[in-house]
Amino acid sequence: MIETVIDGLLWRGLSDIYVVVGYLKEQFSYLCEKYRNIHLLENPDFSTKNNISSLYVAREILGTADCFICEADLLVSDAFVFDRELDGSGYFGKMVSGFSDDWVFEQQNGLISRVGKGGMDTFNMVGISFFKKEDARILADEIVKAYHTEGNADLFWDDVVNQNLDKLHLKVFPVEEGQIVEIDTVDELTKLDNEALAANVIE
Repeated sequence: MIETVIDGLLWRGLSDIYVVVGYLKEQFSYLCEKYRNIHLLENPDFSTKNNISSLYVAREILGTADCFICEADLLVSDAFVFDRELDGSGYFGKMVSGFSDDWVFEQQNGLISRVGKGGMDTFNMVGISFFKKEDARILADEIVKAYHTEGNADLFWDDVVNQNLDKLHLKVFPVEEGQIVEIDTVDELTKLDNEALAANVIE
């Protein structure tokens, strides 16, 4: 799964990719041998804090260049999703009709006005975002502040984004159904594997 994300980023032409590791970290070491521009960053707080800790580990890198931030539980079936004009910072999102209890984006005047759970007829988060250098630096600074504030151990880093939308002018970059698939359970992965196997047999 992570290789589909990496391959998409390489298709885009990224010079360096940083992978934050924690649980079963040793199983990701092969990536440094397979890809020459992979760097592993260890998150010592992965078991006690939410994913705000992952961006905290990468705080020195954020803001040094334009960057993508990608979740690791994704299957990118279409690498061309990275091959698009990005004229600002924002999140990739998939439009969902009706109510969704997932992470969604509300918008006003073409910009994201809320990042949070639950929404009607709106774009859903798909696990990939893009930040211009200046916005990534703002995000890094706010992550550090939040991380050192008592009671924030359970924060998602997207919560920090939501708290600072007055400083971060973010857009939604639409993606189509199936271009990016989030895998949350072993059952979902097994189903996907079985579907791929069936398609190969038919072909």
